[in-house]
Parts: sequence; structure tokens; C-alpha cells
Amino acid sequence: MSSGTENQELSSDAQRLLERIAEAFGSESVPDAFAAYGQQEVFLKDLMMNLKKFVAGDGSLEQKTRLLIALATAAHAKSDVWTSWLSQIATQKEIDRQTQIDSLAVASTNYMYNTFFKFRHLSGSDRFEGLSVGLRAHTFSGTSLDDATVELINIAISDLNACPPCVSGHVAKAKKLDLSDEQILEAVQCASTVYAGCQFLSSAGMLP
Repeated sequence: MSSGTENQELSSDAQRLLERIAEAFGSESVPDAFAAYGQQEVFLKDLMMNLKKFVAGDGSLEQKTRLLIALATAAHAKSDVWTSWLSQIATQKEIDRQTQIDSLAVASTNYMYNTFFKFRHLSGSDRFEGLSVGLRAHTFSGTSLDDATVELINIAISDLNACPPCVSGHVAKAKKLDLSDEQILEAVQCASTVYAGCQFLSSAGMLP
């Protein structure tokens, strides 16, 4: 991967912003596809600053946790570019492939529950409240991830999937694990930043 600028008409400011993203993650470069951000430098500057603050930089959460949330978010957005790049960065940070897979498994299991509980929430009726959920979710407790990381991934993905009862339920579990409000919010800020980056890259690629 390169900065993607050698064969693209990018301004020097856009070039520098892309380099600063790579530097923030300790990476030699960013994917070639990131050159698309150079078409809107204000967005690129916001993205760079938010990535440095909420994903790559020092914060209330360990970098490993933030990278796993970011990876799960990129996979949620179905962005091959971001998923591949974040996986490479995670590997460079000594987060092994199994741990990365575990984060995706937790997020995918969360999808199952989001779908179910969002249906109950949207049904406009309490007729389903007394019925068994019936879904198996041993994945939440059967991976290499600690309980706090599982809950933070669940909060981020539940938010992206717009499941109110799931968000509130996982926030309550996170609080029982002594996660601070700042840590919970940072998980959402991390996911929000990566999701925005994925969405712009995908949508810009749709333009003729």
C-alpha cells in the first residue's frame, strides 16, 4: 500500500493529511483508495483529527480495544479497504488473527440479538415480551476477549444497528464491569469515526 498520491492529483495539504493518518497508526502508508478523501479536504481533515483522537491516539481505552472496535465497525460497513488496513495495523500491534476473528464473531452475534430485540421494540406491541428469545449466544463468553471488550463492541455495533434496548442493556452491563462513561463514549466515538470514513469511501466510489 502507498499513500495513493503518486498517480493522483492531490494538493500538498491533502497529501500531508494522508501522511498524518499513516503516522498516527504507526503505518508506513495508507491504502491507495484513501486518495479519494483528497477530493474533499475539509472532510479529510476532520477524519484525520478524529482518527488520531479516538482510534489511534491515547485515550481512556487501550489501543488494542480501540483497534478491535474499529475493525468490527469496518466489517459492519462492509469496507474491504478499511477492514484489510485495520487488520494489518492490528497485526503490527501484535493483535493476532484469532483475536481479530473473535471481535468479528462477537459483533456478528450482536447482530443476531439486535435483529431480535429491535423487532420487539418496533413491533408496537408487548405480545412478544413473554416469549423466549431462544437464540444461543455462547460466543459472548467463549472467545479470547475480556468481558469489557465484548461489551464495548456490543455497544458500538448496537448503536450502528439502531437497537435501543440493546444499547441500553449493554451500557448497563458495561457499567457493572466498572467501565467509565468516558470509556463507553470513546467506544462510540471510535466506531463513529471509522464508520464515517467507510461511508465516504464507499459513496464517493459510486459517483460517475
